[in-house]
Amino acid sequence: MWTRMDLKMRGKLAFRRNYWSAVIVALVMAIFIGGAYSRNSSGASDAYDYYQNYGGHHVSGAESMALAMFTLLAAAVVGIISIIFMIVKIFVGNLLLVGGSHFFIENQTGSPGVGVLGSAFRGGQYGSIVLTMFLKNLFIGLWSLLFVIPGIIKHYEYLMIPYILAENPGMDRQEVFTISKRMMMGQKWDVFVLDLSFLGWRLLEGITFGIVGVFYVEPYYQATMAELYAYNRNMAYQQGYIR
Repeated sequence: MWTRMDLKMRGKLAFRRNYWSAVIVALVMAIFIGGAYSRNSSGASDAYDYYQNYGGHHVSGAESMALAMFTLLAAAVVGIISIIFMIVKIFVGNLLLVGGSHFFIENQTGSPGVGVLGSAFRGGQYGSIVLTMFLKNLFIGLWSLLFVIPGIIKHYEYLMIPYILAENPGMDRQEVFTISKRMMMGQKWDVFVLDLSFLGWRLLEGITFGIVGVFYVEPYYQATMAELYAYNRNMAYQQGYIR
C-alpha cells in the first residue's frame, strides 16, 4: 500500500525536474477545477445584498429602481458568464484536464512539453472523452444534491477517470468508470487524508493570493495525484482488470 510521504516525495521530485512546464500545465488545470461558478454566484448575491441593504431603505424611489435594474443586469451577466464557462469547461476544459493528467503521467519518467495538454483533442476520441467527463461531473453533482457526503464519496470513486482516459482514450465508457471504482476501492479515506495533508499549503496559497499555488502547490499536488494513479495502475495490471 502506498504512503502519503512516498507519493508526495515522488511527486515533488517529478515536478521539480520539469518545473516550468509543470507550472503552466497545473495552472491551466486549476482554472477548470471547481470554484468558478460559486465565486460568480457570490458576486450576484453581493449585488442583491447591496440592493436589499440600500435600495429599499436609504435611497429615493428612483434610485431604488435604478439599483434594482442594476441588480437584475448584474445577475443576468453573471448567469451568462456562468453558462459560457460551463460550456467551455465541458467541451474544452475537461479535455485539458485529461491532457494535463497525461502530462503528469509522462512527467514521472520523462520531460514532456506543455503541448501534451492538447493530447485529448487528438486521436479521434474527442466526443467519447467529452461525454465520459461530462457524465463523471454530472454523477458527482447529482449525488451531491442528496447530501454532501455521497458527493464526496463519488468524487473520490471517480478520481482516476481523467488518468485512465489519458492513457486509454478509446476505452469503453462503462469500463472507465468500473476501473476507477476498483482502483479507489478501500482507498477513498486514505486519499481524502492525502488531500488534507495539503491544507497548510492551501492556506499559504490563500494568504499569498494564489502566488504560492501557481508556482508550487498546484504542480506539486497534480504530480502527487499522478503518482497515486501510477500505483493504482500497476496494481490493476497485477490483478488483471487492466490489460
